Amino acid sequence: MAGWTAFDVGRHDAAQRHFIQARRLARAGGDVQLGCYVLTTMAMQSLTRGFASEAVDMAQGAFERARGRAVPRVLAFTKLIEARAHARENSPRAASQALKASEDLLDHAKDDTGDESAWIDFCHHARLSADAAEVFRYLKNPKAALGWNKQAAAMPTGVFTRSVGMRLAIVATAHLQARDLDQGLALGDRSVDILARVQSSQAKDYVREFNATLVPWRREPAVREFIHRTRAELGAAA
Repeated sequence: MAGWTAFDVGRHDAAQRHFIQARRLARAGGDVQLGCYVLTTMAMQSLTRGFASEAVDMAQGAFERARGRAVPRVLAFTKLIEARAHARENSPRAASQALKASEDLLDHAKDDTGDESAWIDFCHHARLSADAAEVFRYLKNPKAALGWNKQAAAMPTGVFTRSVGMRLAIVATAHLQARDLDQGLALGDRSVDILARVQSSQAKDYVREFNATLVPWRREPAVREFIHRTRAELGAAA
């Protein structure tokens, strides 16, 4: 949790130290599943920092080391992050294959809880659908992104506030890719409403990506107003 917190506020060196220590402790305790989870989290951190190829290698390594020793839900998480990393590399086929593998593992997880721990219970089909929307947003396939988003759970603003704001930014970007400026801006505004209340460098990155997608409409008054708002409230301009 200390690593996650440092990661989210952009203190990546501190996060990496915590994750490395967590992996050492998991190894010392013989906890293969937790070690797999931590390594996959480190892959997420690499992905956030722009090292997609490294993230692919780490997620695949986590899967191979834990295959046959970890419950399906833990392994599904590794494949989900691998799919996101492939999408960042603009590899649609590899991303789709990893996403399908994650979905199949989650299907098995329904019947095989085994030694499943509470720390992995966030990885379920609704989470996969939300991440799949992000995968296809990166692949610039808005139809698939919006289709997956419909399968994800609803986004109540009173729960998981940061996550809801980030997801709104992702879906808003997909609408822009589909050339729907009005819906994109509407969701973008809702995202800023939420994210202005939290401190998260990762969340700001999603808003910056949204702003970058607004470039074709940069002369529109509503777009200029939105960019000004993100700069003033989040310090997140394109």
